[in-house]
Amino acid sequence: MKTIMTGNQAVAEAVKLSRTEVIAAYPITPQTVIVEKLAEMVDSGELDAEFIRVESEHSALASVYGSAVAGKRSFTATSSHGLLYMYEMVWWVANARVPLVMAVVTRTIGPPWNIHTDHTDILTMRDSGWIISMAENVQEAFDLTLQGFKISEELNLPFTAGMDAFQLSHTSEVVEILDQETADSFLPERRQCYVFGEENTTIGSLAPNECTAKLRKDTFETMLKADKTIDKVSKEYEEITGRNCGLIEEYRIDDAEYAVVMMGAWSGDAKDAIDELRKEGIPIGLLKLRYIRPIPQKRIEKVLEGREILVLDRDCSMGLGGIIGTELKSFMDDITNVIAGIGGVDVGVNELTKLFRKFSEDKLKDEVIFLEVI
Repeated sequence: MKTIMTGNQAVAEAVKLSRTEVIAAYPITPQTVIVEKLAEMVDSGELDAEFIRVESEHSALASVYGSAVAGKRSFTATSSHGLLYMYEMVWWVANARVPLVMAVVTRTIGPPWNIHTDHTDILTMRDSGWIISMAENVQEAFDLTLQGFKISEELNLPFTAGMDAFQLSHTSEVVEILDQETADSFLPERRQCYVFGEENTTIGSLAPNECTAKLRKDTFETMLKADKTIDKVSKEYEEITGRNCGLIEEYRIDDAEYAVVMMGAWSGDAKDAIDELRKEGIPIGLLKLRYIRPIPQKRIEKVLEGREILVLDRDCSMGLGGIIGTELKSFMDDITNVIAGIGGVDVGVNELTKLFRKFSEDKLKDEVIFLEVI
């Protein structure tokens, strides 16, 4: 069924269709509407779930950590300072190999006080052991959230469904949603998960140092092969919906000499900018990252081989460059890295067209370029 929804509403609908059993909620702009919609669904009887109103974001993730360990399909959502406040629990959940889904509506970290998007908050999770996805549009916000439960439960790793503040969270778009029967056929009831195949399991207690090392090693190895699970789940979803939500998306890149790499909502504007430059005869294309963890290194290398590479970051790793740019530089050479859109500064089609044209004309000379306003 096609309908019109904001990104926040679409995530809530995906959580409902997933038959989520426990939801923990603490409001923070711009994700508040997600848990508000879920509260309405629970109150009306549309969703049969336990809705826990907690006193902080730390408690929100702690609550679903407990419910997920107990075998319940669980969900929460947060943004920005809320994510930083729950950061301790981000690691507890990951190290315990607990499957659950959390939506992160990306928002600038202050000061100064700012409620608009950049990607710094969600990328603070990148070394913790969470699967991290990032939507381009409202449809992907719905699709990734629904798929996230299946991916998380098959891998025994928590899943983050990310989307940009206001550009997606509060913007209405046409979305195709599943009916409940189809959702049930794609996502079966949550199974009890045991990481090492033992029914007698303890979570979060004291243990020998070697136990911590083994857990991190097992998580590392699971992340290395997580791409296979994501591919499988994405293919199953595509067979039902016709939509692929795999690790990456290639746009007009087969014959491109210049390749732009980025993630999130501004990827849509980048596609429009690339279309304009193609009319001018400039051979440029886009590699969109839909997942940051696992980072699909081999696929990125294959797609970008032999091309001039521009990485756009809406974040900054101090002294190095953008976070995505820095990661790609760890396994690729000759990358130009532009940092833009920090603090929600608007970077639209016109700005991206100018930037990409300069890149194709070899006018971006520095390895890292920090642009407040283009």
